[in-house]
Amino acid sequence: MAPIFAQVVVLSAMLGLLTACNDVQTRPQINIEGKTMGTFYSVKISGEIAQSPQQLQQEVDALLEQANDDISTYRKTSVLSRFNQYRGTQPQPIPQGMADIILQAQRIGRDTQGAMNITVGPLVNLWGFGPEKQPINIPSQAQIDGALKQVGLQHLKLISDNHGEWLQKDLPDLYVDLSTMGEGYGVDQLVNLMMRKGITNYLVSVGGAVSTRGVNGQGQPWRVAIQQPTDKENAVQALVDLQGYSISTSGSYRNYFELKGQRYSHVLDPVTGRPINHKLVSATVIATSALEADGWDTGLMVLGTEKALKLAEEKGLAVYLITKTDKGFSAVMTPQFKAFLLPNQH
Repeated sequence: MAPIFAQVVVLSAMLGLLTACNDVQTRPQINIEGKTMGTFYSVKISGEIAQSPQQLQQEVDALLEQANDDISTYRKTSVLSRFNQYRGTQPQPIPQGMADIILQAQRIGRDTQGAMNITVGPLVNLWGFGPEKQPINIPSQAQIDGALKQVGLQHLKLISDNHGEWLQKDLPDLYVDLSTMGEGYGVDQLVNLMMRKGITNYLVSVGGAVSTRGVNGQGQPWRVAIQQPTDKENAVQALVDLQGYSISTSGSYRNYFELKGQRYSHVLDPVTGRPINHKLVSATVIATSALEADGWDTGLMVLGTEKALKLAEEKGLAVYLITKTDKGFSAVMTPQFKAFLLPNQH
């Protein structure tokens, strides 16, 4: 099955590398891994749990499978796909989790002046980053203009009442794509599962979104690596101690296609209708929830280095930006991010 989310994996919990300083574990560590959302998930728990790892993995898989059934655009029967297929304008019922994603997306969309836009589905599909095949030719300006007419957060309305959550569109062809926040949502779901089970020492990740709490098997704080923006695996750009927060990275250098010698990134600008072409190649955000971090990193990637840094400073966000220069790569960060940064040593 094709991957259901286009989000690039540029941040990983490199635990084998980062905890190798002490070969003797002071407590048992449980590792659970699998596939979801077109990428990989990982659950690492330090200490004893009240059930077998196999039982826990079944619950994890079921939880992430439900998320796919709610928000995948690759599943024609998902709640989101049914909403996109609906050609009317009456409010449609949606699950609470999906409403949470849309509410966060609307807020970040407003704060980024539309740079983060979950209604870019027509553009995602046009450029070949959705469920459809990649284009043989670059879309024409007329095709792009046509898709842009079906894009706009103002056409989407979230309604909450005593009976539940509802989503309404005033354009029949409006196509919502929640891919940019799917990994963060999955991580938050796993965090909630850990909390329900009383597990207080864990690291959970889905693709490029990670959340931690407590300590690892060596009794040390979990450390997460931000990868360098290259195709090389395990190339560390920086290390962070999340201190119970969540982190997400968006990048333009892993998920792309090339046509006639030109590289086209999966990160699309909702204003131009085209893939971004500036020098910002990676945006990492630390926030209280993975969903929030996952929404912000995409919006900042679209804005580019200068606008992204200015907005992050205005909003007091913990942000780390990597820009491609003639001499290689240059990194800038906000003061809030620096508080999480560790020396690149282990």
